[in-house]
Amino acid sequence: MVTEHLYAQVIGQDAAVSALRAAAVRPVHAYLLVGPPGTGKRAAAVSFAAALLCPAGGDGTCDVCRRVQSGVHPDLVAIDREGPSITIDMARAISVAASRSPVEGDRKVLMLSDFHLVREAGPALLKTIEEPPPSTVFVITAEFIPPELVTIASRCVTIDFRPLPLDAVVEALQAGGVEPDRALELAKAADGRLDRARLLAGDPEFVIRRRAWQAVPGRLDATGTTAMTIAAELVALLERSVAPLRDRQAAEVADLEARIARANAVTGRSGGKRAPKTGAKELEERHRREVRRQRTDEFKTGLAALSGVYRDRLASGAATSAAVGAIESVRLIQELYTNLAYNPNELLQLQALLVRLGRLPARTG
Repeated sequence: MVTEHLYAQVIGQDAAVSALRAAAVRPVHAYLLVGPPGTGKRAAAVSFAAALLCPAGGDGTCDVCRRVQSGVHPDLVAIDREGPSITIDMARAISVAASRSPVEGDRKVLMLSDFHLVREAGPALLKTIEEPPPSTVFVITAEFIPPELVTIASRCVTIDFRPLPLDAVVEALQAGGVEPDRALELAKAADGRLDRARLLAGDPEFVIRRRAWQAVPGRLDATGTTAMTIAAELVALLERSVAPLRDRQAAEVADLEARIARANAVTGRSGGKRAPKTGAKELEERHRREVRRQRTDEFKTGLAALSGVYRDRLASGAATSAAVGAIESVRLIQELYTNLAYNPNELLQLQALLVRLGRLPARTG
């Protein structure tokens, strides 16, 4: 069995990949891949699914492996949330999907994402994940294990994904042609996330946005009007940050349409009829999720830059009142950072934060 090729896109997670390779030999009913976003969990989950479904055990080059990694194998069922959390309706859909028989082989894989947002749907999923049909294997990803996920996690084999070391991200960026100094800056801003570092590498406005967030404390004057103005500007920058991602997505759509056209030419289809199972709907849904996640990632990067300004004040030995204000500012920013997934209204959240920050003691001297 050769699996090295399968995990080529999973960087800096040797222990996790080794565990998945071993698990593919004698798989059990459920696996939980846990770690921060951008650490390779999804790529590893897809590769693991290929190893589970491949008749050869996952050589990474056969037709089954290619179809799994392209997201078009019928026995890989990827279920992603559409709202801010996993709902009861989604839990029912997962149970129905788990009960269905495989299409091609004797096994199917249900890949479930963002399970740190399971919330009230957890109890409804427990029985399904604990005792699925023998033909079903769950591969679940989560950023962390909240209280709602503890019981489900106890029924799974948990595999940890660590934040990537700074040098690993820098090395990967340099291998892609990024200059060393810029690679280091991007790696620091990406906070251990290679996917985000690569996206920022193609974003000419990254430095502009970072400086805009860092300038916020100096602009606050304790008035709601100023807070609303700054919040509106930052949200506009969030929207502009999606542009590099949309460019990449447009290329993926064009590639898919070209493949559909070639398939139609081979099968003799015409008159606008599409070849079956093109993956167009799945691609559209994935693109929507990517845009939503990019905005959240950019928001978090901005909050981290903002928090850094207040941390620098503390490190510089600010006066007592200013130090107290800086400590409270960091706490408020971290609170929003932590709760961001549960409240997607960027503008209102940012306005409320900036009003509170503006009323705290400012730097003196």
